[in-house]
Amino acid sequence: MTTVTDLNQPTLQPTAPTGRRMSLSVLLLVIAGALALTSIVRIITGADGITNVSQMSTALQLAVPIGLAGLGGLWAERAGVVNIGLEGMMILGTWFGAWAGFQWGPWTGVLVGILGGAIGGLLHAIVTVSFNVNHIVSGVAINILALGATRYLAPLAFEGHTGGSAKQSPPVDSLGNFTVPGLSDGLRDLNEKGWFFVSDVAGLLGGLITNVSWLTLLAVALIPGTWWVLWRTAFGLRLRSCGENPIAAESLGVNVYKYKYIAVIISGGLAGLGGAFLSIVANPFYLEGQVSGRGYIGLAAMIFGNWMPGGLAIGAGLFGYTDSLNLRGGSENVHALLLLGALLLIIGSIWLAFRKKYTSSVITLLIGGLVLAWYLGTNEVPNQVVSATPYVITLVVLALSAQRLRMPKADGMPYRKGQGK
Repeated sequence: MTTVTDLNQPTLQPTAPTGRRMSLSVLLLVIAGALALTSIVRIITGADGITNVSQMSTALQLAVPIGLAGLGGLWAERAGVVNIGLEGMMILGTWFGAWAGFQWGPWTGVLVGILGGAIGGLLHAIVTVSFNVNHIVSGVAINILALGATRYLAPLAFEGHTGGSAKQSPPVDSLGNFTVPGLSDGLRDLNEKGWFFVSDVAGLLGGLITNVSWLTLLAVALIPGTWWVLWRTAFGLRLRSCGENPIAAESLGVNVYKYKYIAVIISGGLAGLGGAFLSIVANPFYLEGQVSGRGYIGLAAMIFGNWMPGGLAIGAGLFGYTDSLNLRGGSENVHALLLLGALLLIIGSIWLAFRKKYTSSVITLLIGGLVLAWYLGTNEVPNQVVSATPYVITLVVLALSAQRLRMPKADGMPYRKGQGK
């Protein structure tokens, strides 16, 4: 195992993260089990929309900005800086991306959106790293500042242009989509047959290769890219050491301030990219309020993923899927998911009993029974419940995963150069 004492060695060979990790085979088995259970629920309820190609494609599109915000939070917090300001940096990304996009083209808008978020990250780094201001206070201030700044700038930049107004930008040209010919149609046909498990797998895979934006591919590639940089390079090892023990890192020659600045600026740039995705791909224009809490949900996805890129991607996918229920047959699909939730709670109760956690098992079983009674006693759920589903799932997932989480040891802690001397 590589230790912190290796930081200045020229032959440094950083290793993958250690500790208890879910192997790939176990992860695939869990995903297959979840799909099988979902397939059973689909057949019982007749809610074919919960795993069709269109649902999965929408879920992927909604998961991307959440995942990018989560990646931004991961970079900052691995260097020891809590970034509550992801929401504001995404807002800056939406405005700057649309502003540049409608004038100079969508790819220019993407680059300027990244720059807008990075400016927010730089401000957060100056305030927290150089001036040692509380990270939460700084992040909240950036969220407020970004919202106010874009509300002020939008009328100045967009009014007078075709399609523009005080709260909306003119439309931005499309970046273009791709669909795998032949395979996409085959998976869609297979999904429509309604077979157990096979059709659900076809719906999942079909959603990943049907009408996918090129920016989505870039965002997905950033997940393994982040893992490789942070856990397979000397640069990543030094950056993570700043979030674990900055005093020890400094004693071994690491410029802690520099790495914190780099991490937080990258964090802002990733959040800005997520914002640009919203205003260029998800909707081809800037619209006031379109971030709608995704920065906070991205932070929740990062925590759910235990500050690891792979877990973050799963969390973003889960939150993106629940968010997609608002757009495609929400009431029917959410009602079907009540049955899925009840079954998962009952299975969880059995697992807790097997581990001899009887009190938790009984509580989980009671909650599962209540959810099952809700499903059996109703034919649909109120629209308010559909709208609140992504946020409820966020809270539930964080509550259930809290005991296994392990944040960087120095995350959010104040640091001054030379304080260990």
